[in-house]
Parts: sequence; C-alpha cells; structure tokens
Amino acid sequence: MRLKFFVAPQPNYLFWFVAITGLILDQKSKDWVVLTFQEPGQTWPLIPQVFHFTYVLNTGAAFSAFRGGAGWLKWLSLGVSFALMIFAWKTPKLSRLEQIAYGCLLAGALGNGLDRFFLGHVVDFLDFRLINFPVFNLADVLINLGMIGLLLAHFPRSSVSPRP
Repeated sequence: MRLKFFVAPQPNYLFWFVAITGLILDQKSKDWVVLTFQEPGQTWPLIPQVFHFTYVLNTGAAFSAFRGGAGWLKWLSLGVSFALMIFAWKTPKLSRLEQIAYGCLLAGALGNGLDRFFLGHVVDFLDFRLINFPVFNLADVLINLGMIGLLLAHFPRSSVSPRP
C-alpha cells in the first residue's frame, strides 16, 4: 500500500516542471556570478547607471533584512519548500496558473534555501540602479512572480459578462 503513494498519478505536472526549471536557472545563474566575478562588490554595467550585474553576498532575507539570520531562514525555506511539495502532491488538480505560481514559489524558496544551507548566504546580482532598488537574484524574482500569480488566480472574477 505504501508503494502506491509513491507511484500514484501526479496531475500537477506543470508545477513540477516550473519548480525544477526555475531552480536550475536560479542555481546556474548564481554559479555564473561566482565564477565570473572575483569578489563580492564587483559590478558589470550592462546599461550604465540603470542595470548592472553586481556580486553581493546576502546573509539575510529580502532586501538584506534580518542580516545574519541565515540560521533560521534556512529552516523557514526548507519548511515552505516541503509544504509546497506536499500540497502539490496531495492536491487533486490545480489550475495552470496556480501550478505555475506555486512552482515559482517552490523554485525561489528552494533556490535561496539551498544557498543558505550550503553556503551560509545567498548570492544576489541583479542590480537596478535607476530606481536604487536592493540587489536581488532569480529566486527572488520567482517568489514575486509566484505571489502575483496566486493573487491573479484567486482574484474574484467579475460576474458581469462582457458586451457583445
């Protein structure tokens, strides 16, 4: 009977595809930064004063909040990741948008969580200087896309039908 749990049909394939693809892209982009830049603080202007790749080590959460909090943040990332995987496995069939959104959330949580577990920090590198935004990474983008997707998926649809 236990074996059936592991071989049961999985209806949320898009969730797993988005999560795995997002995780691979996140980890490969961070590897590229670490291999390309010699030390944190180095920057490469793609569009000077607008958008740079800047190598930053973040020991905190988003926007460097809770700096030095990688200890508890890694456990939070792990818990969120396991909860999302169990949710996707146990939920009969999520909509396409929900699968994409939850997949993005899992990829982002796992991407930054793995960094915290194995490196003690997260590698950030996307630097929008035009608006003086904190440096971030692809996992952060995926988490935000996931949140936007969930908001859209659960936003009440108008009961008024469009005009012909």
